[in-house]
Amino acid sequence: MNEALLRSLTPSVLGILVRRGADFAAAEDAVQDALVEAVRVWPADPPRDPKGWLITVAWRRFLDATRAEAARRRREDLVDEEPAPGPAPAVDDTLQLYFLCAHPSLTPSSAVALTLRAVGGLTTRQIAQAYLVPEATMAQRISRAKRTVSGVRFDQPGDVATVLRVLYLVFNEGYSGDVDLAAEAIRLTRQLAAAIDHPEVAGLLALMLLHHARRAARTAPDGSLVPLVEQDRGRWDTESIAEGVEILQAALARDRLGEFQAQAAVAALHADAPTAEETDWVQIVEWYDELARLTDSPVVRLNRAVAVGEADGPRAGLAALVALDDSLPRHAAVAAYLHERDGDLATAARLYAEAAQKAPNLAERDHLTRQAARLNARGWH
Repeated sequence: MNEALLRSLTPSVLGILVRRGADFAAAEDAVQDALVEAVRVWPADPPRDPKGWLITVAWRRFLDATRAEAARRRREDLVDEEPAPGPAPAVDDTLQLYFLCAHPSLTPSSAVALTLRAVGGLTTRQIAQAYLVPEATMAQRISRAKRTVSGVRFDQPGDVATVLRVLYLVFNEGYSGDVDLAAEAIRLTRQLAAAIDHPEVAGLLALMLLHHARRAARTAPDGSLVPLVEQDRGRWDTESIAEGVEILQAALARDRLGEFQAQAAVAALHADAPTAEETDWVQIVEWYDELARLTDSPVVRLNRAVAVGEADGPRAGLAALVALDDSLPRHAAVAAYLHERDGDLATAARLYAEAAQKAPNLAERDHLTRQAARLNARGWH
């Protein structure tokens, strides 16, 4: 399998589908499906015309998806046209579907990936980015999960921890702005909190509320990102913050600390500060220490490096960064910020430009590009 060939053909195939009338998002999904099929088929049966093969398969996948969507909408229209048979209780089985997809026959990571794809509506690319793995790897993981549960009776729902992980990733994808799923994740987590008395469920709900409270201030009118330090705190939703803090305090009082409670504590400290300068960074570092102990996550350690840089100075933050793999997503952006605070503008500008090339979405890429341009305009060279 020539992965370089696949990568080189992808933009051209995508462009052809768009020119044929496919909208960009649907064309992108179709091309990704075709690439996954190529990985499966080509080693045993390589095509004579790889580009033509990809175009044909991708276009068929696009047409299939378009027909399925049209049929779904038609079914919904027919239902809407039918007269109501009489009063009936509303039934929402979305949360139940989350539990069923978190099947005991699957590993937790596979269960999360399958649920995000089948119920959450995320693309394979979005799930791969959340898991920090290549898209092809995630596509194979989802395919294996589908094969594992095919023909299995769904009478053994999965555990709460796996469902919480799914809800957390769905919320994060919605919060990023690519797919507006944040409100749905909050709604389902509220349902779960009402049904299950568990401090980590409460911790996740608090975390979501505290992050969602800042959403209106995260982007400027032109759609550009506004960093936390520059956000208009008057635009934060104080009711959501108060609710999140209250839920978090009740959860922490039970002395059964988990990662979502610890993350919510960090978010609460940011929300509690009247200004960015008054943020209690020392406490935030302590909570990141707890998170690192609970999760051993490199992303947590990356965020901790930022907090150390704020609490103890940029050189301390850079020292904390040395132990981390520089291929970690957003590593270059964090390094750029700390180098800028330390006065090394040349290195910071270079790292901002490097981070922009690796950014997972357009808004973040544009923000990092502007940061690099701002430093270059200062004439450090």
